[in-house]
Amino acid sequence: MKYLTQAFYQGYRRLIRHHRYRWLVIGATLLYWFSPVDLWPDVFPILGWVDDSLLAALLISELTQLVTERIRKSPGAEAETGPVIDVSAR
Repeated sequence: MKYLTQAFYQGYRRLIRHHRYRWLVIGATLLYWFSPVDLWPDVFPILGWVDDSLLAALLISELTQLVTERIRKSPGAEAETGPVIDVSAR
């Protein structure tokens, strides 16, 4: 089970970071999230919400990392924060 979960996470992460498949993965995730057909239907009190919440958390964390990396790589990123000055205390 651990191998299956890890394989899913790595595959999801690899696909969402690929520019060609990114919007397809985001759309499929949102479709699964709003769809009444689930791995565990929502009629089961806690189990039904766990798969939806885990997939939503995975999508949000990956999108946050993508946006953060894009901001860091942008040309004006250092100009906004300014140069780092190292001062030794005496």
